[in-house]
Amino acid sequence: MHPNLSFEQAPPISVPYRFFLTAPWFGVTAGLLLAWLGPDALESRWSPGALALSHLLTVGFMLQVMCGALLQFIPVATGGNVWRPRWVASLVHPIVAIAALCLAFGFALSQPLLIQIAVPLFAAGLGGFIAVVSFSLLRTPAHGMTIHVLRLALFGLAVTLILGIALASALGWQADGQASWSLVLISNVHAAWGLGAWALMLVIGVSYLVVPMFQLTPSYPAWLTRTVPFGILVAIGLWSLQLGVDGELVQSWLSVVALGGMLLAGLYAGTTLWLQALRRRRLTDITFVFWRGAMLALLGFVASWIALEVFPVLGEHPRAAIWLGMLALPGVFVSVISGMLYKIVPFLNWLHLQRLGGLKVLPPNIKQMLAEKPMRRQMRLHFASLVLLLGAVLWPPLTSLAGLSFAVSFLWLEWNLVGAVRRYIDFRSRALSDQVIDQTHADASSRVS
Repeated sequence: MHPNLSFEQAPPISVPYRFFLTAPWFGVTAGLLLAWLGPDALESRWSPGALALSHLLTVGFMLQVMCGALLQFIPVATGGNVWRPRWVASLVHPIVAIAALCLAFGFALSQPLLIQIAVPLFAAGLGGFIAVVSFSLLRTPAHGMTIHVLRLALFGLAVTLILGIALASALGWQADGQASWSLVLISNVHAAWGLGAWALMLVIGVSYLVVPMFQLTPSYPAWLTRTVPFGILVAIGLWSLQLGVDGELVQSWLSVVALGGMLLAGLYAGTTLWLQALRRRRLTDITFVFWRGAMLALLGFVASWIALEVFPVLGEHPRAAIWLGMLALPGVFVSVISGMLYKIVPFLNWLHLQRLGGLKVLPPNIKQMLAEKPMRRQMRLHFASLVLLLGAVLWPPLTSLAGLSFAVSFLWLEWNLVGAVRRYIDFRSRALSDQVIDQTHADASSRVS
């Protein structure tokens, strides 16, 4: 899909920026928490520390950026009219942020009360966001696979929310605070919908537009744009049937369905790398490298999952799931999101400054909004942190160092984004001040004449 972008429908710049500037602080918190907890946090995916860290990244960093990006992307790229975006953002942003903190620290501190607080906040804030954004996507007159995949992603988010509320309610209100086998199963399905049907689906849908446009690659093959997202959704749906069907009846085909979904994810990653190799411009910017790293991490995730299935002794190790989580969260999603933030924020600065009108001086160009050197250095630290995190899974003494490196990486990301926003504010303030002075002079001249 290559729609005519409707920049005039872009929401106020404060709408996405409140999400973008909040998100990295969740990553900073996750890194510091990992450094403080040490190796115990990575003993198992069910440890309080691991649950807290994963949710700081998923419903903290990732969800914040994705919500802000959708409020910006849908009006501009799909022509969907989001109802009162400023009002929606001002409500959804703080509610979801507080809910994420309550949920994460409810896990970290084993405090059911915090989890209980998070449940209605997520239901209201995220539920309202899904309703508003889904309504705008259903009403848009535009067509194309990007729009269809975005609708699938929002459906995936809705299912993830429902399963998450069920899990959090059980953990927050049950007497013994221990998850039963059924809750473990629901948690697995919840993770599949959250990472596969929501997060990866959103990345896939957006990539159909932004990878060819920003990275100057050929378009994704038409057959792949249809096969991959719908195939992944079908695979996750069939895999989720284990919730309602006797395990013995589904075990014979459960692994086959999961393998199909994994291979489709690998096909998407491999195709993206192939398209990048065919790009028309040989110069590589930061966004390009982040995307390439994310796709390599996705291939590593798929290969690791297959290896753990082939060698059950490895798959049964408590840290196996932590290894997969490191590849998926910091490896795939933090990489993609960081790369897109470095592309979106300078562009939005430039776009909104161009709209001021009556400028005596041209606004800084996109490259001047955010210098290349600090972005590249932060990117290197991010991938170094990923290596340390993976190393900490294998050798626990690295855990605190990996956590500190991860925290500094997110802090640097925040610093770079704030610097870009400050450049926008400074130029806008000077431009508006000049306009006021010019108007004052014009009024004075008219009175004299």
